[in-house]
Amino acid sequence: MSGASGGPVTDAGGTGRLSAVDTKLFQAVATHHWPYGDRVLPVLSRCANHGVLWGAVAAGLALTSSPRARRGAVRGMASLAVASATINTLGKRSVRRARPILDAVPVVRQLKRQPITTSFPSGHAASAAAFATGVALESRGWGAVVAPIAFSVAFSRVYTGVHYPGDVLAGAALGVGAAFAVRGLVPTRDQMPSPGRPMVDAPSLPGGRGLVMVVNTGAGTPDRVRVLRDALPLVEIVETTGPELEQELEKAAARAVALGVCGGDGTVNAAATTALKHGLPLAVLPGGTLNHFSYDLGVEDPRDLVRAVERGDAVAVDVGRFRSSGADGTSGIFLNTFSLGVYPELVHERERWSGRIGGRLADVVAAFHVRRRGRPLRAVVDGKQRALWLLFAGNCTYRRMGLTAGRRADLADGVLDVRAVHGGRWPGVRLLGAALSGPLSRSPFHAAVRRVRLRVDGVAPGTQLAYDGEIGPCGPVLRLDKLHEALTVYRPLSL
Repeated sequence: MSGASGGPVTDAGGTGRLSAVDTKLFQAVATHHWPYGDRVLPVLSRCANHGVLWGAVAAGLALTSSPRARRGAVRGMASLAVASATINTLGKRSVRRARPILDAVPVVRQLKRQPITTSFPSGHAASAAAFATGVALESRGWGAVVAPIAFSVAFSRVYTGVHYPGDVLAGAALGVGAAFAVRGLVPTRDQMPSPGRPMVDAPSLPGGRGLVMVVNTGAGTPDRVRVLRDALPLVEIVETTGPELEQELEKAAARAVALGVCGGDGTVNAAATTALKHGLPLAVLPGGTLNHFSYDLGVEDPRDLVRAVERGDAVAVDVGRFRSSGADGTSGIFLNTFSLGVYPELVHERERWSGRIGGRLADVVAAFHVRRRGRPLRAVVDGKQRALWLLFAGNCTYRRMGLTAGRRADLADGVLDVRAVHGGRWPGVRLLGAALSGPLSRSPFHAAVRRVRLRVDGVAPGTQLAYDGEIGPCGPVLRLDKLHEALTVYRPLSL
């Protein structure tokens, strides 16, 4: 008897009961006609070669506006890579099982190029299961979309006659295991500590009654607003542009039970200022490019906000405050970050380069450009004269990803996350060294402290400060402190 490749059949699993059942199941699939199967499944099986199909699906997910979909795409591909590596290094070499005999498989179903590797386990099934599980671990909704495709790919391997059902089941189990192994190394978002605490009382608004949502039309998020309107038919939507934003927020606050906002971090900052002034809970719908506050809060799309608003689920979060002296000095609050020095220019340069060369290298290129054009800022920080490339204060502790801000696991920890890149001797080398060394922590190039308040004196005229994406002039004396658990924000209990 010969296999698909003409060689002798060797089945490491023997001819026991499981092998007999496996063979019977294979024969049942081979002899059964499945509607549209002959036309669709062989093509789908070929498309999954070398992970091409899953790369295309991942690209599609990455192009959506859903952060969960994008995280699912990355996790799915990482899980696929682990599964493929395991199959190729261990799986195929552990059990040398011959491919099924193709006599019972109609020629129209058979692949033009038959695999030459051993049959157990199925690499295609492992990749399909790993990718689908990885996506589902980040987003159940997108996982449900991908799962039928993954099942069809796995089934196609039996339907086209290149694997026994047992090969496919073993491969799928290995793929699921690979996805959970990746999760063990890199936790999913729902495994991370809750960024919102403590839970506080907020009015529940069935159908959105009493919620006035001010939308910055410059954010360009009509789809999200449409979803929110459909889910909360009683919500009042006010559309405005940048110049009229603060005025419309004040009008909305006068008649709202809860103040809502849709826009970027600067728009959310303005809404938070108004909500604090009027003692209103804030509902944030992400609508900008980065959406640091809403994403750290756990609100990534309209469905998150709808659940929280209708149930009255909310948390108390910290607010950073800055006060700059002088007639022209800027004062206000920040929900995300505050900075002096070259930080705004550094972020701009990093964003310009990150899409071309990647995050860490973009840090270095950005630092190089800033070093050529600028000089360190000289100021007195907490009574000590300093030369600073940048002074960064985060509202709560950031998990650093480089020179720019990372993510926060707690939005009510009561501290300012103060980071600095000192000038000192060889200032340009220090800035480049800070970019190369990665996370901003204590090192020869940068320093990190946790403070409740901070004072900066002797700031040179013309120095700019930046807060939540906005820029303004800084007076000669600057004070930073915290308003602990000052702002009530809607947030779903479970992400």
